[in-house]
Amino acid sequence: MFRVFSARAQTAMQAPATGPGPAPAPAPVVHADFAAKAHREAFFQNFLKNYIQRDLTQPLTDSTEDDWSDPFWGLELLQYKTPYIQDRISRVWDHIDERSPDFQEAFGELIYTNYPKIYRAQVAQWLVRTPHERIFALLSEYLLADPTDSSARVLIRRSLTSRLDTSQDITLELLRKRLNHEGMPTITPPLDQLFSVNFLPGQTVVFSLQRSNRDYPGLVIIRRPDGTFVKNPDSSYFAAPELGRSITNLPYYLHNGNTPQGIYVMAGFGVSQSRFLGPTLNIQMRMPFETDPGSFLKLDELTDTTWRIDQYRSLLPQAWSQDFNLYGSFYAGIVGRRAIIAHGTTIDPSYYKGRIWYPQTPSLGCLCAYESWDENGMRVSSDQQKIVDALKSTGGAQGYVVVLELDDKAAPVTLSDVSLLMHTTETAPRTAVRKTTHSPTRRIARR
Repeated sequence: MFRVFSARAQTAMQAPATGPGPAPAPAPVVHADFAAKAHREAFFQNFLKNYIQRDLTQPLTDSTEDDWSDPFWGLELLQYKTPYIQDRISRVWDHIDERSPDFQEAFGELIYTNYPKIYRAQVAQWLVRTPHERIFALLSEYLLADPTDSSARVLIRRSLTSRLDTSQDITLELLRKRLNHEGMPTITPPLDQLFSVNFLPGQTVVFSLQRSNRDYPGLVIIRRPDGTFVKNPDSSYFAAPELGRSITNLPYYLHNGNTPQGIYVMAGFGVSQSRFLGPTLNIQMRMPFETDPGSFLKLDELTDTTWRIDQYRSLLPQAWSQDFNLYGSFYAGIVGRRAIIAHGTTIDPSYYKGRIWYPQTPSLGCLCAYESWDENGMRVSSDQQKIVDALKSTGGAQGYVVVLELDDKAAPVTLSDVSLLMHTTETAPRTAVRKTTHSPTRRIARR
């Protein structure tokens, strides 16, 4: 998802089947004005002129909050930092308690993303004062980013315990779980249970396999409804890199955080209206609470629109039903995250030279596949198009997407991580499988 700029801001930033997988086809000619070198340069200059030089020079008041916060996402996107900007940002602290919750959240995201170390003292003081639970969680994450700060953890736990006594905000409970699992290695149940034809039977399943450190690109593989995996024309397994990192790198339970783990239902292909995502088809995805249980579970007879966790749990194999991490999309839906899709990109990768994920480009919580463009804005290559073509070969974007962190390895996910298991799973003896007919009342012991 990408933040929607104000009308003034938008104007200002405008530059003047089965068997082997997708058959080779002539590459479509795709053009994006925003990806052209001249438009990228114009975007940057307009950002400086209409955001930095105009908006941040104003006094910060109730009436100028929107003007001030308009540049924040751009500063994160461009990773743009100068002594002048830091000076202006530092002035926000003088009256931070007087600012609206929306401004505070945007400001918290900015300092978490661009200034992760220099405001720890101010954040610790603000954390104790704020009456807003989600701001409290955001500030906690700022302090938790330093794994050596034990005093910050004592402060957070003490404040969190007090807040949990009086608040029903699920964000606090998710923060508590995050604290209780801090430092623990990522260990998953048997992966073959998810790769199996018996998981979401009769459905296409797109797996976006990630590392716990989302700086490292993940990998897309696709299981057909018959339990086999999509292959290339040479019979090798299809796979394509995909980034599950938000530009903020915040955890999944906070707005604009990393892509939540868990199950999403696909809702066809779409074409984004955002110039940052470009014209390549995207995969529309819905998480629980973003759509009704009947649509998510593909049960036409289920007309009750009230979500229950046992409905989501009914999709999971027994061992995975006990793995809290795979409930990420469920809880992200509760806290109000929306519009997480799988898309391409026209963002200039040069902003991220020297970063682990380069030349991938982070989003605001979506899954993003790399695309390259020439100086005239013509598409040169597209991992997103490869994913779309592979998905079309299964019948279209009508099944499920599963986002999953494999482990804590400090490296991109590659096909060698899972290819042997893919082969073993798809060639294993199997019994007849019916198309998915989930029971929304299936009972499994709670964690």
